[in-house]
Amino acid sequence: MWRTWLKPYLYALVLIGLVFQLWCFAWIGLYKAGLAPYTAFMRSEQMRLMAQGKQLGIEHTWVAYEGISDNLKKAVISSEDAGFVDHDGVDWNAIEVARKRNEKAGKSVAGGSTLSMQLIKNLFLSSNKSYLRKAEEIGMTYAMEVALSKEEILEIYLNSVEWGEGVFGVQAAAEHYFRTNANKLTPQQAAKLAVMLPAPKKYDLDRKNPYLGRRANVILKRMRAAQIPDDEGV
Repeated sequence: MWRTWLKPYLYALVLIGLVFQLWCFAWIGLYKAGLAPYTAFMRSEQMRLMAQGKQLGIEHTWVAYEGISDNLKKAVISSEDAGFVDHDGVDWNAIEVARKRNEKAGKSVAGGSTLSMQLIKNLFLSSNKSYLRKAEEIGMTYAMEVALSKEEILEIYLNSVEWGEGVFGVQAAAEHYFRTNANKLTPQQAAKLAVMLPAPKKYDLDRKNPYLGRRANVILKRMRAAQIPDDEGV
């Protein structure tokens, strides 16, 4: 009897899930076509700036994959997700390491997210940290990995990630910090931008922080062995 009562609600949940997935794929299609509407995170940042009475707009210019320096691609992969080319969107070992760190700290201090997972969060989800959001993030990441190539995922990521207050995407970052174009970033510049990613607003205000230089030198060494999608033809 209870199954009969529950069945319509299950159908409704499945329908809602399918509609949401279709909506997500439609948005991914727009990014894939280079039409680049604002991500969920961009919109929330714009609302935050407006609420604070700041006149800053969102700095964002789309650049095709071929127009982005290989130095930056290698730097970001070296810093954020060394296994990007090989994994299927989710690095379960990294998630387990993050879980243990969180248990030890007694709070959420690490997420174990890959570049693909970070992209899904930026495109569609909130910055709220919870196991439910992480499960949603993982499911959508697998779907995106089926729909897009690694090259396309990295292109969208580099065009949408935050690099400072109101600064989104590699072209805006290259102009904001170095007065150059995305395809002309040097290895040192690329490494510094990659190091800034976990806390871009902090380092935007403190560009001479000694940590940036030290960590950038580490990333420079890792870049020599870094694989980017077009190296593998994926």
